Amino acid sequence: MATDRPRTLGELRRSGHRLESVKDEMRRNLVRKLRTGEPLFPDILGYEDTVVPQIQNAILSRHDMLFLGLRGQAKTRMLRQLVHLLDDETPIVEGSEIHDHPYQPISNFARQLVAEKGDDTPVAWIGREQRYNEKLATPDVTIADLIGEIDMIKHAEGRYLSSEATMHYGLIPRTNRGIFCINELPDLAPKIQVGLFNVLEERDVQIRGYPIRLELDLCLVFSANPEDYTNRGRIVTPLKDRIGSVVRTHYPLTREIGMAVNDQNAWLDRGEEDELAGIEVAVPVYIKEVVEEVSRLARTSPHVNQQSGVSVRMSIANLENVVSNAERRALLTGESGVVPRIGDLASALSSSRGKLELTMNEEDGHEDKLIQRIIDEAVKNVFVHHFDAREFRPIVQYFESGQTIETGDMLSSKAILDRVAKVPGLVKRAEEAAAELAPAAKSSGARTAAAASVAEFILEGLHVNNKLNKTAKGRGTSYQR
Repeated sequence: MATDRPRTLGELRRSGHRLESVKDEMRRNLVRKLRTGEPLFPDILGYEDTVVPQIQNAILSRHDMLFLGLRGQAKTRMLRQLVHLLDDETPIVEGSEIHDHPYQPISNFARQLVAEKGDDTPVAWIGREQRYNEKLATPDVTIADLIGEIDMIKHAEGRYLSSEATMHYGLIPRTNRGIFCINELPDLAPKIQVGLFNVLEERDVQIRGYPIRLELDLCLVFSANPEDYTNRGRIVTPLKDRIGSVVRTHYPLTREIGMAVNDQNAWLDRGEEDELAGIEVAVPVYIKEVVEEVSRLARTSPHVNQQSGVSVRMSIANLENVVSNAERRALLTGESGVVPRIGDLASALSSSRGKLELTMNEEDGHEDKLIQRIIDEAVKNVFVHHFDAREFRPIVQYFESGQTIETGDMLSSKAILDRVAKVPGLVKRAEEAAAELAPAAKSSGARTAAAASVAEFILEGLHVNNKLNKTAKGRGTSYQR
C-alpha cells in the first residue's frame, strides 16, 4: 500500500478525492479499457464477440448481472476477474467492518467516529482483492450468513437487541464498496432469495425484524445453470426481475478455440520438472484435435444428457491423462521423447468418467463403452481431415495378404517402428507426416516417437474407415484384414 495516501478525512478531502459508487467505478475503468484496447478477460478465449460484449453493456448500464451457462463455461473465472474493474485501492474509515467510505459512513461505528473526530477521522486503504467476496449457494446457507444476525454475546454485554451495535454483519454488508458473488443461485433456498430483494433494489437490510438502514454500495453478480434457471420455482420471479442483465455463456464454438483453451489450461510442460530433465514432450496436433473432438461429439450425443452439459474440464483432464500415459511409457522404456499415440487415448476413459451424465442406460460399463465409441468417431473425423484413406491402398493390400501388426501403449517407439517397417511405405509416410503434425518434436528421440505415433494414427484411421479390422488384446492392439 502506498504510504503517501491521505491518512485522515481532512487529508482525503484536501487531496481532491471524489466519492463515486462501485458501479460508477467499474464503468469508469471499463471505459478506460475500451478506449485503450485493453482486454477485459485476457485469458478467456472464444468469448470476444459473444459473451464479452454482453458483460460490457451490463457494466456500462450499471447493472447487477447473472451469468447463465452450463458447467465448465468459465462463469466463476470471469466473475472473479471483474475485480480488475475496481481501483487499486479505495479509502475506508479505519476499523470499519463494512468498509464505510469516509465521506458517506453508513454504519453506527463509522458515523459516530466521524461525528466525534471530524477531519481527524483516521482513514485506511484497502486493495481491490479485499473488495470481492463470493458464496456458493448450498442448502445450509442462512440469511445470517448473507445479511447478518444478532450477536448474543454483544447483547449479554448490555447492548439492546434493537441496537445496530448488537448486530453481527453477514457477507453482503461486509462486501460494501465491492462486488459480491453468489454461485449457483438456484440452489439458494427461496426464503433466502427473498432476503436479497431489498439488497438488490432498495439497498437496505433487515436483521431479525429490526430494520437497519444500510445504504449498501455494491455490485451483485450471480451464476446459474440454464436448466435450474428456467425450472419454475428454482429462482423466485421477483428476484429475476431485479437482476439487470443475464449474460449467456457457451462452450467453444469451434474445435480450434477448444484446442486453444485446452493448451492454455492443461498441464503439459512436463519436461520442465527437474526429475524429468532431458525428456522432451511433443503433443501431435491430431491428438489435441481428437481430444477436443471427443468433447464436441459428446455435446451432441443423444446418449448424453445435454441439459447437464459436458464441461471444458473434461477436454483438459483428458489431454493431461493422454500425455501422462505417454510420459509413463517414456519413463518405463527409457525414451527421451514423450509423444502421445492413439493407444494413449484409452487413458482418457478415467478422466471422462463422471463428466458425462447419461440419458438412459447407466449399467456398469455402459459409460466406458459410450466414451470409447465417441473416441473412435473422433479419430475418424480427425483422420479424414489430414489423410485420404485411398492413398494407403498398398498398406491395405499388405494386410489383405493375411499379415497382422500388433501395437500397444507400453511398446517403445522403436518397437512400433520395427513392427510397421515391413508394411510397404508406412514408415516413410509416417516420418513425412510427423514433421508436419508434430513440429514440436525436435530431438532425435522425439522425432522417432512422433513417427511411431503417426504410424499408429494411420493404422487406426484405416480401421475406423473400415479398411482394417482391429482386435484388442489386453493392453495391446492387433490390426489385420
